[in-house]
Amino acid sequence: MTISFEGKVAIVTGAGAGLGKAHALELARRGAKVVVNDLGGSVDGSGGSSAAADAVVDEIKKAGGEAIANGASVSDRTGAQTIVKDAVDAFGRLDILINNAGILRDKSFVKMELDDFELVMSVHLLGSVYCTKAAWPIMREQGYGRIVMTTSSSGLYGNFGQSNYGAAKLGLVGLMNTLKLEGQKYNVHVNTIAPVAGTRMTENLGIPEEVFKQLKPELVTPAVLYLASDVAPTGTVIEAGAGYYSKVHIVEGKGVKLGAEATLEDFEANWDKISDMSEAKPFNAGAEVTMKIFTA
Repeated sequence: MTISFEGKVAIVTGAGAGLGKAHALELARRGAKVVVNDLGGSVDGSGGSSAAADAVVDEIKKAGGEAIANGASVSDRTGAQTIVKDAVDAFGRLDILINNAGILRDKSFVKMELDDFELVMSVHLLGSVYCTKAAWPIMREQGYGRIVMTTSSSGLYGNFGQSNYGAAKLGLVGLMNTLKLEGQKYNVHVNTIAPVAGTRMTENLGIPEEVFKQLKPELVTPAVLYLASDVAPTGTVIEAGAGYYSKVHIVEGKGVKLGAEATLEDFEANWDKISDMSEAKPFNAGAEVTMKIFTA
């Protein structure tokens, strides 16, 4: 079955290059009308130009698709609102939001300025919040929406020198986990991609050249578009890179009930059982964990 996006309107943030550009081009190729958002700044978020977004729009139009450019910063509340407003003004509705925009300010935690920490959090986490907040009532009202967050293995597992980036990226998984519950009855599905791709954001991370060439952004796009399609699940994290795809879960071990008189010594004596992950499983909501505790 061919998955089509005919009749759908999509926003892709940070779509002037790399992953966002790949997503935008493929959405358009499959029939979506696309808002190509890109501030046009450098990898660290400085500067700005509409040239990158305009070039992607031109490419889409030359291929027979429909697209408009938007140069707003996702980290600005008003700017995020204009991205959504431009989509509705130009195309009459909004079906898909892919929160892809991001920057890097890498340094070890001891050397990192708090301004750099806050800026990365602002773009990745709050930028996704602001765009999603603007899109949410539209999608809820029309009874349809697909939102894709972009996390990272740095958030899921950690990476030296990326405490700001990792914190923001795992925060997006937490955001998804609540929105999947709040959006479900309105047919608004929220999922997350964990991409591994060779882009200008990763070209200085010491990845060997032969590996970098295999990490084509276009190979992440199939997973992203599936998560943005009519048949998408909700509350799912998918890792994608170099043609490899895997579902990612946060899981919890079986645990041990030590009772109301539990002491530090009891905890220490049962550490092996407490930390045993052989029967680990995921949960769908925080309330399920509370129930598990009281029924253990």
